[in-house]
Amino acid sequence: MNTKNFINYHVLISHSPSCINRDDMNMQKTAVFGGMKRVRISSQSLKRAMRKSGYYSDKLGTPSVRTRDLGKLKAWCAALLKERFDPDLIGLALEWMSGKEGISEGIEGDAVAPWSVEEVAYFCQLIQDGKKADFDPKKLEKQIEKDARPFRESMGKAIDIALSGRMATSGLMTNLPIDGALAVAHSITTHAVEPQDVDWFTAVDDLTQDAGEMGAGHLNTQEFSSGVFYRYASLNLKQLQVNLGLLETMESNETTASRQRALEIAKHVFHMLATVVPTAKRQPFAADNPADFAIISFADMPLSLANAFEEPVSRSSNGGYLQPSINAISVYWKTITDFHNLRENAAVAAAWPFKCPAGLKALKSLAALESWIENDGKEKA
Repeated sequence: MNTKNFINYHVLISHSPSCINRDDMNMQKTAVFGGMKRVRISSQSLKRAMRKSGYYSDKLGTPSVRTRDLGKLKAWCAALLKERFDPDLIGLALEWMSGKEGISEGIEGDAVAPWSVEEVAYFCQLIQDGKKADFDPKKLEKQIEKDARPFRESMGKAIDIALSGRMATSGLMTNLPIDGALAVAHSITTHAVEPQDVDWFTAVDDLTQDAGEMGAGHLNTQEFSSGVFYRYASLNLKQLQVNLGLLETMESNETTASRQRALEIAKHVFHMLATVVPTAKRQPFAADNPADFAIISFADMPLSLANAFEEPVSRSSNGGYLQPSINAISVYWKTITDFHNLRENAAVAAAWPFKCPAGLKALKSLAALESWIENDGKEKA
């Protein structure tokens, strides 16, 4: 079994003109790196797009719901669990979990938090089974302190919580903190993008235009640009197994089955990193661009390759930033792993021709990379 605990994901995506992520002023999000302005897609935006994607629901099940409105949360859980538990029992479970009494419309928690319907169901079942023994929150708290693994197992269907983590400041959830297994960086362009373009647009009022007027019922501007984006994320495989209740602690030894489950999820994480695009301004721009290049490594430590672009990539002689970006990240991977004497088990797939450095295993497609991840860094025979 592979002993390397981290999977590092490095993805290059060239987005056509678009405004994928905006700030409160309706301006594109940016960041300064290497002294130059880059267009940015926030990690929050990307993680939410992944969690809300059809691929997530199809492959990983029902995602958590994130809210601070406990009254609406109770109604949501009651609708999904109506065949199993009555609303009063669900309300009691949420009171114990959140530390808030009398949950009804308008009652809020301390902060927006992720909730798993199966976790709520687990607490409902505990309360229902424990009534004869006068089960109470204090007993549950001691039970969690003694052995939290069964409670993490109940959350196992909410993969996004196991990946991103969770904290709480009241109720039984304070005894079940989840350290995120997946770290996702803000995506930035590999090159400088300045100045950005501005679209001056109108919404034409057809009936006004038919009456002989100009017909512009709305005028506005929208900032947009294009660029090659570097997406980086790192997955702690053992932390994921602990969060799913497959291992008791980080000191526990992996089993073949527990690691395989983590690798299956890791494969799906990569697919989403390579294909999912936040939907902001999708209708007017349709920047539905999947990845053109990816390096995946099994490693002993997280390792970002962002410094491959600390000096902004210059466009090629024929125009375009994608090919120079592919060349830059390939060279930097070799440089930094040699410099630190890292022994990564790494593979690469590219839609464009490039010089593959020694130490990188070249695969023919992103699907082949997915299979390589699931097979623990080996090609299937």
